[in-house]
Amino acid sequence: MDVVYILWLRQMKRYFRSRSRVLGAIGQPVLFLLALGYGIGSVYKKAGQGNYLQFLVPGIILQTLLFSGVFWGIQILFDKRFGFLKEMLVAPVSRLRILLGNALGGATISLLQAILVLIISVALGFRPDNWAYLPLSLLIMVALSLTLTSFGAGIASMVEDFQGFQGINNFLIFPLFFLSSSLYPLTNVPTFLRIASEINPLSYCVDALRYTMIHQHHFALGLDAAVIAATLVICVFFAVNRFDRLQV
Repeated sequence: MDVVYILWLRQMKRYFRSRSRVLGAIGQPVLFLLALGYGIGSVYKKAGQGNYLQFLVPGIILQTLLFSGVFWGIQILFDKRFGFLKEMLVAPVSRLRILLGNALGGATISLLQAILVLIISVALGFRPDNWAYLPLSLLIMVALSLTLTSFGAGIASMVEDFQGFQGINNFLIFPLFFLSSSLYPLTNVPTFLRIASEINPLSYCVDALRYTMIHQHHFALGLDAAVIAATLVICVFFAVNRFDRLQV
């Protein structure tokens, strides 16, 4: 476990030493909260749907976890490019521990960013329906951060350059986000959009966050939990499988 801890600590130190990285990570979510929460909020309220900021915050938290978690995989490419990964792989340590230490660091960073976005959301006027459910929301966020970081690590293990990684991520991330019901409710949407959202596992993730934060949901909470658990297992298996085949 010393190896896992050291690699986790390395990721944390790299993150906190880069202030621009900290600010940049929360800039986009805050922009979405301000532009959409207040810009579209009045229209949403006039349509009789209530407070849009309340509805939006769980989706923005998911966005934070998605973007920071998946893009964390680029750290693997940096380590590969500058030779650090090769030094780790030739050490008498299993690849699973190397992946676990790095991925836990990335997941912790994603979780911290999501919590910071939640704090900023409260300052902007968001209020959870029941604060007693907040620990359950944090548990869901932990599972999502591990899932998405593992997904990013698996993708990074498959590509050889930064441009390829960014291209694949953009091709996957934006459809996953915009088809996840993070920005809109699934009631009364066109059939093709509803079907696309229902086969997107992130829709169940944001639905679980909405249930625990504002007691609004489209699916059953048990179904949300089952999909989150299955997605976590699949993404971890994907990351381990691809990292074991990684060539440096």
